[in-house]
Amino acid sequence: MSGNGNAAATAEENSPKMRVIRVGTRKSQLARIQTDSVVATLKASYPGLQFEIIAMSTTGDKILDTALSKIGEKSLFTKELEHALEKNERENPHDAVVFHPKFVGKTLETLPEKSVVGTSSLRRAAQLQRKFPHLEFRSIRGNLNTRLRKLDEQQEFSAIILATAGLQRMGWHNRVGQILHPEECMYAVGQ
Repeated sequence: MSGNGNAAATAEENSPKMRVIRVGTRKSQLARIQTDSVVATLKASYPGLQFEIIAMSTTGDKILDTALSKIGEKSLFTKELEHALEKNERENPHDAVVFHPKFVGKTLETLPEKSVVGTSSLRRAAQLQRKFPHLEFRSIRGNLNTRLRKLDEQQEFSAIILATAGLQRMGWHNRVGQILHPEECMYAVGQ
């Protein structure tokens, strides 16, 4: 070997090995955006660490033809992920209503009688049914892109309920038609 080759090998052997932190996430677009954001913050705070993102499918991602409440298992979207990352800043915890294009400008209160509102959350449906008894609530499944496509392209739903923070992270602020305040629908514990 030449002297240059030995010098490079020696420098590499003497430099500290970079520690790799593996970060688990769901494969959905929103989960990846959130994970990329957290990893970027961690990289800025810990430049000596290397981060490897491991995307995986969760039980909730795999079972798409059944309402979440009927699956009968908690942690559908998290049990495959060993640890949750905690953040210091607080995101908007409220739920948001996204309306079908023909109902833009309405509110849940002003939707016509028997309008169908989609949600994947039994918690949301139960609370909103009490507050808006003139509406019907049905399960809608899929990631945010899929649910918005179902809303826009099919005539089944007049509106859907989604997490405000998720819509904001996806850059879809303009789709928020109504923010649900705690007196209408309490947000999820720990949200």
